[in-house]
Amino acid sequence: MNIFLIGFMGSGKSTAGKKLATKLKMQFIDLDSIMELETNTTIHELFNARGENAFREIEHATLKKVVASTNNAVIATGGGTPCFFQNMDFMNANGVTVYLEMHPGSIYYRLARSKADRPLISGKTDAALMEYIIETLETREPVYLKAKHIVKGESLNIAGLAEKIIS
Repeated sequence: MNIFLIGFMGSGKSTAGKKLATKLKMQFIDLDSIMELETNTTIHELFNARGENAFREIEHATLKKVVASTNNAVIATGGGTPCFFQNMDFMNANGVTVYLEMHPGSIYYRLARSKADRPLISGKTDAALMEYIIETLETREPVYLKAKHIVKGESLNIAGLAEKIIS
């Protein structure tokens, strides 16, 4: 069984994913890291060089490849992964999806410190960042809410999440 962690950028998918994988004695896979290895470039460089459409196509192909070759992993996806190419339906059909839901203010607090590392928000002022978070979350949340499990990212309990998934 694969477990897909979804949610907005900065919601803690990679951090929680590593802990959850350890708790469940599963492999941990970070989709962005796999994309970087396969393209021999960083996510930021890939996004800037090829644009968002090409990035999303590579992301989709990487997701399908990971699922085809893995059957027992916790997979941290990118924030937009579920929202393109029917990836959410694909993940729901091929494992358990968990939405790490967070308040926009909490996301802002986490992202404000790492804007330069993230192509969709690099160069944004603080006000523009908050506006981006609110607007993007509003469009993505209907997709995120299709997850089989929804947990509060700010108060995430890995042991509790593991129990919820197992049962």
